[in-house]
Amino acid sequence: MNIAVILPIFIPMLAGALTLACWRWRQVQRWLSLLSGAGLLLAGISLFMQVREQGILVAYMGNWSAPYGITLVADLLSAIMVLVAGVIGLSVAIYSLATMSRSHEAFGYYPLLHLMLAGVVGAFLTGDIFNLYVWFEIMLVASFGLMILGGERAQMEGALKYVTLNLLSSALFLTAVGLLYGYAGTLNMADLALKLGTGEQPGLVTVIAMLFLVAFGIKAAAFPLFFWLPASYHTPPVAISAVFAGLLTKVGVYALYRVFSLIFVQDIGYTHHHILMGMGIFTMLTGVLGAAAQFEVRRILSFHIVSQIGYMLVGLALFTPLAIAGGVFYIFHHIIVKTNLFLISGIMYRYHGSYDLAKLGGLYRSAPWLAFLFLIPAMSLAGLPPLSGFFAKYTVIKAGVQAGSWWMVAIALIVGLLTLYSMVKIWAEAFWKPLPDDAKPLRGATDPSRYVLYLPVISLALITLTIGFGAEWFVQLSLDTAEQLLTPSGYIEAVLGVSP
Repeated sequence: MNIAVILPIFIPMLAGALTLACWRWRQVQRWLSLLSGAGLLLAGISLFMQVREQGILVAYMGNWSAPYGITLVADLLSAIMVLVAGVIGLSVAIYSLATMSRSHEAFGYYPLLHLMLAGVVGAFLTGDIFNLYVWFEIMLVASFGLMILGGERAQMEGALKYVTLNLLSSALFLTAVGLLYGYAGTLNMADLALKLGTGEQPGLVTVIAMLFLVAFGIKAAAFPLFFWLPASYHTPPVAISAVFAGLLTKVGVYALYRVFSLIFVQDIGYTHHHILMGMGIFTMLTGVLGAAAQFEVRRILSFHIVSQIGYMLVGLALFTPLAIAGGVFYIFHHIIVKTNLFLISGIMYRYHGSYDLAKLGGLYRSAPWLAFLFLIPAMSLAGLPPLSGFFAKYTVIKAGVQAGSWWMVAIALIVGLLTLYSMVKIWAEAFWKPLPDDAKPLRGATDPSRYVLYLPVISLALITLTIGFGAEWFVQLSLDTAEQLLTPSGYIEAVLGVSP
């Protein structure tokens, strides 16, 4: 049994149990949370390095070999996602020290946070599609608990929309799993790829694929069922919003990349080039138009989560090595950038007690370092060189040009300009314009906890700069990942021990 594949799941699960057991001791919970975040990051680094050197790693739980037992599989895509989840987990754990109230901590913030991280990492590593459903549900229960923590009216309204749509997604997911098992007699992903590759009853397989597409599309906040996200992600405390923004929707995107590159590749012209492409284009467009109409920082950022998901979907829809590489690059770049922007919005709130742009101003003068740190992820999100977002957008758009998908290319460029408009709007209103007369400055520059707030923000900004200035290495990593995804024989052989 390969312990490197198991540790990233075991560490946050253990942390969730221990912090729950220590619920009376606040400081103990905080230290356990930090240790778990650091442990998950180290486990993610170790797993990534081993996968990079040795190839796909497999762990058979209980020594039941595939396809009969529970299988955990780490290929390059899984390893990248686990590593980035570790970065976000540690960043949010640090940020929470200065922002999470005693009441939130007393009512289970830390157990829920680490249980959610366990669900996220489990979804990335599972090699069984039913267990993917199980990890999704663990993640959903924990994230719902985090969303309603505090019990404010706005949180409850947002949580209601969040849980309703996600329960619908879970019901569709479970229905699709049942139909798939009835058709193929197995739920192991590698075994499914082998059996569905025979091409029998392609119509039924396409119907099942569409059920999975809708289920994962809801969780990824793709068009047209994305409205739960901007209605809910701005309601909880900012540390919770940040981890949601960075990781939760990417689990849905990851699931789409996994099943629509490994299992459902029988009718690419229909499932990918038509349906996925249409979803991706409309997701980009509706998300960015929604953001342009908002005047509250976290709502702007929430709509931009939707918009950027569209770029990831069109990368999968084009289904060429360069497009898949661009999509993978976009995923890990966006997780870092979007989490950082939400964390920065929390610091902005510390200065003037509002997320409303009309009530903000003067931050360029009162917090010049914050202004600089905002520009890095904001301009990266907009796709300005030499930041990471430029190379992500460039790779996806270049793949669209090569494939002759001109509508996608045109809309992607327009969406990039509108994203820049939204980021400039935040800069102009919150940082550049004078502080309104009726605004009441809060702790801000004299708050001793600001050093804790800035540490994860600076770290994530440095990662963004590293990805941008070291883009050649990261693009090559993305191309290697795309090659693995488009050559499923390696995955099948690693899991089942047979050549397809």
